Amino acid sequence: MKNNYLVIGLMSGSSLDGIDMVAVEFIRDSNSWQYAFKTTQFVPYTDEWKNRLREAYHADEATIARIDKDYGDFLGDTVANFVSKHQLKPDFISSHGHTLFHQPEAAFTLQIGNGQALADRCGFMVINDFRSEDVAKGGQGAPLVPIGDQLLFSDYDCCLNIGGIANLSVERKGNRLAYDICIANQALNYIATLDGREMDFDGKMAASGNLITELYDELEASAYFNQLAPKSLGREFFENQQLPLLTKQAYRPADLAHTYVQHLVSRISAELKSLQVKTVLLSGGGTFNTYLVDQLRQLSKAEIIVPDQRLVDFKEALVFALLGVLKIRGEVNVLASVTGADSDSSSGNIWYPALGNKIY
Repeated sequence: MKNNYLVIGLMSGSSLDGIDMVAVEFIRDSNSWQYAFKTTQFVPYTDEWKNRLREAYHADEATIARIDKDYGDFLGDTVANFVSKHQLKPDFISSHGHTLFHQPEAAFTLQIGNGQALADRCGFMVINDFRSEDVAKGGQGAPLVPIGDQLLFSDYDCCLNIGGIANLSVERKGNRLAYDICIANQALNYIATLDGREMDFDGKMAASGNLITELYDELEASAYFNQLAPKSLGREFFENQQLPLLTKQAYRPADLAHTYVQHLVSRISAELKSLQVKTVLLSGGGTFNTYLVDQLRQLSKAEIIVPDQRLVDFKEALVFALLGVLKIRGEVNVLASVTGADSDSSSGNIWYPALGNKIY
C-alpha cells in the first residue's frame, strides 16, 4: 500500500460562493499523516451557476438530474484546467460536490456533481458521495471533516469552522465528537444581499447595526439548540425556520446582520463553554468577519487561533482530499461517534473515466 498520495480535493459549501480546490500531498509517516499544499485555487460561481444551484432545491427530478450532470461536467472542466495550468499528475480527484438536500431524519442526502461526468471530463479517477453510506446506516452523514481534525489537527482542543453552517469537533474519552451548531454564512450572506452586497466581508455592516430583541429571542428559541449530538443542519433549516423570521418585517439590513451575529456568537460560545475548550482552531469564511471573531473572543473567553489564510480558506477541501485517500486504503473515513451511525464507514463512490479519456 502506498504511503504518499497527490490528490485534488474539491469543496462547494452552502454559502454558494464557489469551489475550493486544492492539490495536496499526503504522506503516511510512523502511523500519522502529514500534508503539504502544492497549490490551491478558489473558483467563484458565475451568477448563472449561483442561480441554478439555488433554484435546484425547488426543481423536479428531471431538472435535478440535468443539473447533476451539468455540474459534474463543470467540475471536470475546472479540474482539467487546474491540472493543465499547474502541470499536476494527481492520483485521483476527491469531490464533496454541492449539497442540494440533507434530510438524515428521512434517511436522505444528496450531493450533486455527477462522478462519471466529472471523471470523463477531467480524465482522472474520481471519488465522491461521502455521506450516503453513513445516512443509510442511520447516521447524520455530517459533519465529515472531524476525521481530518482527528488525524491532522489533534494539537487543538477544538476545531471550529464557520462557513455556511458553523460546526465544531473535539476529542472526548478517546472518541471524536462533532456536530453542526447553527446556520452561519448562509444567513449572513442572505442578509448582505438585502443591502446590495454579496457578503458583509469584515463585519462592518453588522457592527453598525442595533439588536432586534424580538428577532434575537426567536432565533435563540429553536428546539435544535437543545438537541444532543449527533445532529446536523442543512439548507432546509434555514429556509423553513429562520428565513421566515428574517423577512416577517421590513427590518433594516444592518440591524438584521447585527442581530444574527449576536445569535451566532451566542450559540457558538455556549458550546465552547459547555465543552470547556481552551484552544480553538478557527477556519471558514467567517474568519474574515472581524466583528464576528472579536465578539466570539469576548463572549467565549477561549483562545481563538486563526491559522494562515491557505488553511482558513481550504481546510474543508483538504480534508475531503484526505477522505478520498482513506477510502482508497479501505480505512475509516466517517466516524460513527460523530454521526450516530450504526458503525464507522469507509465511504465514497469510485468512478473511472471512459475508455480513451484517461490521462493518468
